[in-house]
Amino acid sequence: MRTVLTREGGDSQVPNRRFVCSLDELPPGGMKLVDVGKFGVGVYNVHGELYAIVNYCSHEGAPLCLGLIGGTNESAPESLDGMRRVRDGQIVRCPWHNWEFDVTTGQNLADPRRRVRTYQVDVTDGEVYLTA
Repeated sequence: MRTVLTREGGDSQVPNRRFVCSLDELPPGGMKLVDVGKFGVGVYNVHGELYAIVNYCSHEGAPLCLGLIGGTNESAPESLDGMRRVRDGQIVRCPWHNWEFDVTTGQNLADPRRRVRTYQVDVTDGEVYLTA
C-alpha cells in the first residue's frame, strides 16, 4: 500500500505529520517556525541534521525560537584563554533572559532539570515534515 502525503496535514497513518518546507529552504544554520499547537514549533538544521523544539521557554514562557542560534563555551585549560567554543549552531538563547537550550535534545545548559519539548522531524522526497 502506498501512502500519499499532503502538505495540508500529513497522511492518514500519521495524522499529526505536517509539511514544513522543502529541504532546500532550510539550509544548515537555518530555522523555520511552524504554526502548530499553542506556541508553534521551531525546526532547525544543525549541520545537516534536523531537529524541532517548542517555541516556548520553560523559564518564563518567552518565544524561545526567536532567540539567537549559536554555540556555547566550555573550559579548556590547554587554550590561551582557558575556554573553547563548542556545539556551534546547536544552542538557542532565549530572547528574554538568555537561558540557553540545546535544540538537539531540548536540554537547558545551566539546569539539567529544565528542558523544552522536542519533536520528530523527517524528510521525504526532499520535503521536511514535523510530527507534533
